[in-house]
Amino acid sequence: MTIKQVGVVGCGLMGSGIAQVSAQAGFPTVVREVSSQLLEKGLSTIRKFLQGGVDKGKLSAAEMEKTLGNLRGTVDLKDLAGCDLVIEAAVENLGLKKELFATLDSIVRPEAVLASNTSSLSITELATSTKRPERFLGLHFFNPVPLMKLVEVVKTLETTSQALEAASEWCRAIGKTVVAVGDSTGFVVNRLLVPYMLDAVRVFEQGLASRDDIDNAMKLGCGYPMGPLFLGDYVGLDTTYYIAQIMFDEFKEPRFAPPPLLKRMVLAGRHGRKTGRGFYDWSTNPPS
Repeated sequence: MTIKQVGVVGCGLMGSGIAQVSAQAGFPTVVREVSSQLLEKGLSTIRKFLQGGVDKGKLSAAEMEKTLGNLRGTVDLKDLAGCDLVIEAAVENLGLKKELFATLDSIVRPEAVLASNTSSLSITELATSTKRPERFLGLHFFNPVPLMKLVEVVKTLETTSQALEAASEWCRAIGKTVVAVGDSTGFVVNRLLVPYMLDAVRVFEQGLASRDDIDNAMKLGCGYPMGPLFLGDYVGLDTTYYIAQIMFDEFKEPRFAPPPLLKRMVLAGRHGRKTGRGFYDWSTNPPS
């Protein structure tokens, strides 16, 4: 099958980015949000990003208009009925996602592919809420979607090679590099990244080194573009905590257990960049 029209469910941080790169690559794209206010917020984020590209000379005004012309917002799931690929980018809640996919399964035509952008939940379990497990897979994008080149394409035991190849071809068409992975909690990137980030919190919690020394050590010693504590703030400490809990529940390995400090920071509302405070103070520019 060939993917010609794309649907995205969710126009938040990840959904708006996925919708943008799809439309920018020339695919008619429908993005759905639960309310007109949230939809407009997401579409405004896309317009702001594209305008920034125009202002910096990386994108022409005509290209921006063409991208926006390929993009349509809606608050009605039924508007996704004609899509060949529908990607869910909703909050990381298993029950909510399964309910959403059950509804999509009854709306989207039988030959269409359904995909989840989840970073930690089981693709196989999500697929059980539909009658098309053979055309169900994971498409794990990375933040910020317009800049990050990687997509983990997640295949379950039921996913057909045709569905996998169609989704992979679409990812390449929007300029992404595809890494094919099996359906295991955390896939490849988070399976390796999350324990590293948690260990950095433990090192800080134990007083072995300061925040800046930990981050500088990994940037200058290992060539990482961001230190682990800065990265945690950037991704969201609440997101990191949630993913770690899911991985610990799955594998029961101590390296996946969230450190007490991380739990306390999340409970205190210090989620990093999104709330203005985490390991860094994001109210200043650059954060300190």
